[in-house]
Amino acid sequence: MDLQFTPQEEAFRAEVQSFLKEKLPKHIAQKVKAGQRLSKADQDEWHAILNERGWYANHWPMENGGPGWGAVEKFIFDTECALAGGPRVVPFGVNMLGPVLIKYGNEQQKNYWLPRMLKGEDWWCQGYSEPGAGSDLASVKTTAVREGDFYIVNGQKTWTTQGQHANMIFCLVRTNREVKAQAGISFLLVDMNTPGVEVRPIRTLDGDKDVNEVFFTDVKVPVENLVGEENKGWTYAKYLLTYERTGIAGVGFCISALAKLKVVAAKAHRNGKPLNQDPLFAARMAKVEIDLENMKTTNLRVIAAVAGGGVPGAESSMLKIRGTEIRQEILSLIRRAMGVYAVPYIDEAQYEGYEDAPVGLIDEAATAAANYFNYRKLSIFGGSNEIQKNIISKMILGL
Repeated sequence: MDLQFTPQEEAFRAEVQSFLKEKLPKHIAQKVKAGQRLSKADQDEWHAILNERGWYANHWPMENGGPGWGAVEKFIFDTECALAGGPRVVPFGVNMLGPVLIKYGNEQQKNYWLPRMLKGEDWWCQGYSEPGAGSDLASVKTTAVREGDFYIVNGQKTWTTQGQHANMIFCLVRTNREVKAQAGISFLLVDMNTPGVEVRPIRTLDGDKDVNEVFFTDVKVPVENLVGEENKGWTYAKYLLTYERTGIAGVGFCISALAKLKVVAAKAHRNGKPLNQDPLFAARMAKVEIDLENMKTTNLRVIAAVAGGGVPGAESSMLKIRGTEIRQEILSLIRRAMGVYAVPYIDEAQYEGYEDAPVGLIDEAATAAANYFNYRKLSIFGGSNEIQKNIISKMILGL
């Protein structure tokens, strides 16, 4: 297997780098590199720039408005974007729901919803998790009862990322209680402006309110918003999660974070020497870099298999586990490098425009702890890492 990029792929990398240098707004890149919070306006601005180039829905086929890239082009683009300080594309619409509609939606749904995603007319969020159904999605209890031309939806979703911005949510709902759990679930698109939908923010450890509870009380959803067949939603949910888990590995973001760690470790001092010369700290840095190189190779192997017509299976779970663990370790080391200077919580420092002197004379100190705490969630969402290990043991070992 040849894991080297071809001359054509290297030419594409150069094209992406040129595009990012010219089109990526500096104020957005600066916020990303500083670990500050992005506003909805920032994300909308970046999405519009990508869409103008035809790169927003970058793994959609050309006939649906995408660039028709393969897995290699997408990997190159995501990596270069992360290195340049480009924000992660909000995934719920184009990266999650989009592929589901392309594969399982009817023509009316594709013709209506896909163009709206590209133009930014809808902001989507994900209605999977519930208080009693996190990684165990088959236990969803939110119900949808058919009454004429509508489903009446009642229940609750939780940990709904960016639900405070969204006008649409795709939901797993229970439409049949008389069959085994997985066989009674449907996939429904819900307008969040419908009477009976309530969004309540959840404040997280980093001080943000980016996740939410969403309550449904007798919400009327048109039958035409059912994706695929009734009670077949488990199939569509698993298909969506394959896209989510592979992307969560975030190889590009890990590479970018490691580069930041090396800068911080050179600035910070212990016992009169740069921290990167401390034997114990340097050993942890070396280990995480080795782990990252191994993950990159695994990711490239998966890409090569997909380019040859394969479909990622247990590999998606492997990448999800290792990618999230590596990114958490890097963020932990950045926080540790700050020592006591990571302790103060300065809310204003999480936003653009903060101009006070850096804490401990290291710019990254003000956001180090907040980012560390925020990204503890990486190993939980998208199916916890413990669940991913169960998936791997079943698919590969037959346990």
